[in-house]
Amino acid sequence: MTIHDNDGFDAPTTAFPTAAFDSSGFTTSEALVDDSEPARPVESMHGGVDFGLFVVRLAVGGLVIAHGLQKLGLLGGPGIDGFAQALTAMGFSDQTTLLAWVTALAEVGGGALLVLGLFTPFGAAAVLGVLANAVYVKFENGFFAATGGFEFDLLIALIAFALLFTGAGRVSIDKNTPWRRKPWPLGLVSLVIAAGLTTAVVVLFR
Repeated sequence: MTIHDNDGFDAPTTAFPTAAFDSSGFTTSEALVDDSEPARPVESMHGGVDFGLFVVRLAVGGLVIAHGLQKLGLLGGPGIDGFAQALTAMGFSDQTTLLAWVTALAEVGGGALLVLGLFTPFGAAAVLGVLANAVYVKFENGFFAATGGFEFDLLIALIAFALLFTGAGRVSIDKNTPWRRKPWPLGLVSLVIAAGLTTAVVVLFR
C-alpha cells in the first residue's frame, strides 16, 4: 500500500498485518495455530501403561488365585485343614480353621477381581491384607525367601499397594467407572479397609 507525504508524493510503505488480541491475551494468529492441533487426551498418549497394568494384574491375580486354590485343597495344596495346622505352627492360636477359610477366599476373590479388572481397588485391598499378614508372620525369619523370609510376600504386597492407586487401566471391566479414571479416593478407602483387616487378624487370631 502507499501513503501520501506532505509534498504530495507517494511514499511506499510495507503493510504489516495487524494482530488482534482475543480475550485470552493471545493474538488471533497464535490462537489459530493453537486451535489447528486439538489437544489429545492424556490417556491416548500412554497406551502402553494400560497394557502393562493388564500384564501386572494377570500375573499377580493369577499367582494369588493359585495360592488360594491350594488352601482349598486344589492344585496339590494342603486344603483348609492342612493350612489351619500351618497357621497354628505360625503362632495363630484361635479359630485357625476360620482364618484359613477367610485367607483362601480373600486370595481367590481378590485375585479374580484383579484379573478381571473389576472393583480393582477392593481386589488389591484383599490381596494386600493377606500378604501384609504374611510379611508380619515371616518377619522374624529375615528378608530372603530361601530362608523362610518375607521377600516374595513383600513384593506381591507392594504391587497390590500400587494397584490401589494406579487403577486397572483401560483393559478392564472397570474401564468406564469413576474409580478407574480417578482411583485415588477409592484407593485410599480400600487402603484403610486393608489396614483394618490386617490389624483385626493380628489382634483376634494371634
